[in-house]
Amino acid sequence: MKRFILPALAAIVLSCAPRVKDADSEYAKDLIKPGEAIPEFSIPAAQDSTVCTKADVAGAYLVLDFWATWCPDCRADVPAMKELYAEFGDKVRFVGISFDTDKEALDKYLAENEIAWLQLSDFAGKKESSIGEDFHVKWIPSMYLVDPDGNVVLGTVMVDKLRAALEKL
Repeated sequence: MKRFILPALAAIVLSCAPRVKDADSEYAKDLIKPGEAIPEFSIPAAQDSTVCTKADVAGAYLVLDFWATWCPDCRADVPAMKELYAEFGDKVRFVGISFDTDKEALDKYLAENEIAWLQLSDFAGKKESSIGEDFHVKWIPSMYLVDPDGNVVLGTVMVDKLRAALEKL
């Protein structure tokens, strides 16, 4: 009887144990793959009327952070992104691409959270913005690390994976 009880008890305990989940396996599977070039883009800066293109950010390592102020996971990542910007911002260009539709809400959030890197937005929203589709963004936050030639080094939804990739540069 003991031969059956102990294995059954072990199976129950193991099945109830929390599993570490790699969010990329579910949410980043459609992102542009490493080695592939990012698409051309032209999107306004959120703070003014200037337009930023792929050519404007070429020639250096680049972090593209697709996010929105209304996204709880995005807001949760802001402290970590600020740390990455403070640590790597002198050698890597950071660009946020917001899916917000309300300019005033975005401006207020950027000021309150002291987000200093360039922010882009067409204020069309996630579903209506073509840049999200062009970059295969199905989930936010989504982040890309791009090399100076415009090729993806990493596409992820996990800020800790972005950190690990930046540390390897």
